[in-house]
Amino acid sequence: MELSTNAQNILKEGSVKIRVVRSGMFQQMTFTVRRVTLGNVTYAELYTDRIIDISELTRIANDIGLPAESQNGKAFPKGTSATDFQGL
Repeated sequence: MELSTNAQNILKEGSVKIRVVRSGMFQQMTFTVRRVTLGNVTYAELYTDRIIDISELTRIANDIGLPAESQNGKAFPKGTSATDFQGL
């Protein structure tokens, strides 16, 4: 899978600040790059310890091109799964 330049830069930096809608308000939240092991697959994702709606997580994952996870769920970009991000 080919990553966008933006996603590659985020993986190199290790974190990114993203504007999200949370509780009806815009907020800047820091997402860190985290390596997750699922069975025999290890993949990279953006993680925050805050609660974000699943619809907003899905928007972030689709906009950035990387999986996004918060306390209440996980979202992958449309048409992808964990194996698409293996080894990043």
